[in-house]
Amino acid sequence: MPTAPSSNTIALTGEPLTITQIERIALSQATIEIPSDTIARIEASRSVVEQAMTDGRTIYGVNTGFGSLANTRVPAEDLRSLQLNLIRSHAACIGKPLPTETVRAMMALLTASLSRGHSGVRPVLVRTLVEMLNKGVTPIVPETGSVGASGDLAPLAHTVLVALGEGDAEYQDNRIAGADAMRQAGITPIHLEAKEGLALINGTHLMAARASLALCAIDRLVAAAVVSTGLAIDSAKATDSFLDPRVHAIRNQPNQAKAAALISAQLKGSAILPSHSVDDPRVQDPYSYRCSPVVLGAALDLIDAARSVVENELGAVTDNPLVFGRAGDDGPDMVSAGNFHGMPLAVQLDSLSVAMCHIAGIAERRIFQLLAARDPQNPLTPHLSPNPGTQSGLMITQYTAAACVNELQTLATPASVANVPTCAGMEDYNSFGPTSAKQLRRAVDLTRSVIAIEMLCCCAALDQQELKTGGNLEEARSIVRGVVPVLTEDRSPSPDIEAIKLLISQGRFAALVDGMSEG
Repeated sequence: MPTAPSSNTIALTGEPLTITQIERIALSQATIEIPSDTIARIEASRSVVEQAMTDGRTIYGVNTGFGSLANTRVPAEDLRSLQLNLIRSHAACIGKPLPTETVRAMMALLTASLSRGHSGVRPVLVRTLVEMLNKGVTPIVPETGSVGASGDLAPLAHTVLVALGEGDAEYQDNRIAGADAMRQAGITPIHLEAKEGLALINGTHLMAARASLALCAIDRLVAAAVVSTGLAIDSAKATDSFLDPRVHAIRNQPNQAKAAALISAQLKGSAILPSHSVDDPRVQDPYSYRCSPVVLGAALDLIDAARSVVENELGAVTDNPLVFGRAGDDGPDMVSAGNFHGMPLAVQLDSLSVAMCHIAGIAERRIFQLLAARDPQNPLTPHLSPNPGTQSGLMITQYTAAACVNELQTLATPASVANVPTCAGMEDYNSFGPTSAKQLRRAVDLTRSVIAIEMLCCCAALDQQELKTGGNLEEARSIVRGVVPVLTEDRSPSPDIEAIKLLISQGRFAALVDGMSEG
């Protein structure tokens, strides 16, 4: 991990950033500094580019065109124009702007990659990007335009435009011209030299940024799902026998056992569980209760796999060509390759959307069971209505959860498995990781909605129980009741759902789940 002089400063040492550090930078909770040895490493890399330019070699992206124009040699007097034209022409995104935190995370990853000394840029480029981050100049980047193969070319081009004093930016909560934002922040726009434009846009930084922020949100969401599952068990007067650790030990699936232990810990101290442990005529609970550790454990498997790949990517250099050695060495070299291809991230982003489907899907089934109120051993009012018939209670919240689950099923269709070639066939196999990331962001939000609905319904059901649940779950109930009053008559559930979603986003339930990351 990079060392930092203080908790609010993160140093670009060349080592991988962490997912949590990316989120802190994205949310303006930390600033970046560049150590002197990092500057020396960047300068050494640049010296290789400058030496190569004097050798008369043809080097992709340095003195050639780009993509399918790679075989076109560019004369020396046009090399600066080549890089500037690259940024201007590639800033072709459309749609609504990316969230501010996403653009900041993308910029942080770009600076970290350049700082590793394999990109051949001058230190002034890295310093300028860091200054933009530290002073709050955030480029306006439309969402759609990257196919995630030659790097996130178009979104990064929009980012670099502002560093050049062009494009549009957000500064002090206002959208203004990039030149004005840079001037007001006291930052001098950069001028590009050979290779630098390509190095700035030829990387996986948008995909990695969205993946990092998604994993932070997922950590908090999974913690809330664990709490919500515990609430559901006692709300339904279900048994906890299926949480017996012996059951999960012989399944030999570690995350299944972890999920069971986490849920069991939430129920510790429950007065509801022992109240129906004897002479209960029910033999087994529905799958949505009994198999909850299995399903949640499988989702954790996907999340863990994705986290490993993303953490690796946070230490990567993903532009092209790559620079090795230093000027004067026997073997300084520049190598054209394909590190910019986003497939490692794309398939993991797709798999995370699948994980969201199952976390939300099994919760929706528990919501259905609870609102149906068909269990004579758990005499709840239908739809948890304060006055059934006259008032509908929480009936339609299950419809909302069902709509979320249906959309999640669509979002779980992998974007990475379909290929559309680009650049006259030179770029003939693309990852579409940015689409995977866009789908995942929506999938996380929908899953958060379903878990919020489950919590809303469970708290209403517990209000009808004579006994209390476990200490952690009572605390969770208190957290919910801090923003959502008891249902005494029909009202719009929408504000209540949104209020609980905000609690989940803030990680308010993470502290109740020992052993879970809080993002």
